[in-house]
Amino acid sequence: MSAILYRGWQQGLKTVWTLGKVIFPITLIVTFLQYTPVLPWVIDKISPFMKLIGLSGETAIPLVLGNALNLYAGIAAIISFDFTVKEVFIMAVMLSFSHNLFIESAVASRVGVSWWIISGIRIGLALIAAVLINVFWSGGSEAAQYGLISSSEVVLNGWGEIGIHALQTALIGIIQLALIVIPLMIVVQFLRELGWLTKLSNGFAPLTRMLGMDKNASMTLVAGLTIGLAYGAGLMIQAVKEDGVSKRDMTLALIFLVSCHAVVEDTVIFIPLGIPVWPLLLIRFVTAVILTIAVAFFWKQPTDNRRKELNHEPKHTYNTL
Repeated sequence: MSAILYRGWQQGLKTVWTLGKVIFPITLIVTFLQYTPVLPWVIDKISPFMKLIGLSGETAIPLVLGNALNLYAGIAAIISFDFTVKEVFIMAVMLSFSHNLFIESAVASRVGVSWWIISGIRIGLALIAAVLINVFWSGGSEAAQYGLISSSEVVLNGWGEIGIHALQTALIGIIQLALIVIPLMIVVQFLRELGWLTKLSNGFAPLTRMLGMDKNASMTLVAGLTIGLAYGAGLMIQAVKEDGVSKRDMTLALIFLVSCHAVVEDTVIFIPLGIPVWPLLLIRFVTAVILTIAVAFFWKQPTDNRRKELNHEPKHTYNTL
């Protein structure tokens, strides 16, 4: 039992190191740029484009912050302005598809799928969803009510304070990553070596089969759906190495997850904005299913390769119980 714990701990540390090398510098740079003229310049250039998707120029601020930083930054910006319910709903749908773009897309690309493909799909889905909602929904013109939440802004004086704040934010991000990924890897190690991982994969086999993937991709889907792309990427990397998940299946899994990941957290977080969250969740899930099935239909896996993968037995560096 202690040997399993040790191997899980080792795997967790390796994963934190792999992901930390991506997360730390990006968080540091983006947080620092937040307090420079760079982001305001980007927002100013994007503002005229907002009108094409039915949004006011001010909506560029939450969208840029949400994509550059995270959902919390986007929501903090939303409640700083007086938007209509329709505008808030459009921004919520866009940010649910495309948020924390640099970190999540870069981390997800560590499994071998191009950063540009991941980012392109997320941005494309956000824009298409915004256009469709703007065209087909004529309501939502009343002012949005933000409930009990309020915005707060960190006031920093001088480049020294900005640099320290950026460094603290990046370090906190790595600590949060370790607190989530290491216990997760230990649990997965127990599941794998005790044989429970196979049973779990069998349980999710109908979903993965419907999406055009083999059942060994099930843990990747579970991780992404529950804890998101950034934290779930650790499990994805391990799945590629040890569970024999093919590049095709991993790509399909990522296509599904860029559309629909961290479904509980990313949905609940929008409740205080006073918008209907069930349609938000439904839009994400249906989009993910349709898009993944469509890609799987046109991207056929060779029969010989598929047979080999179905008969594949993961080769681990340890003895299972």
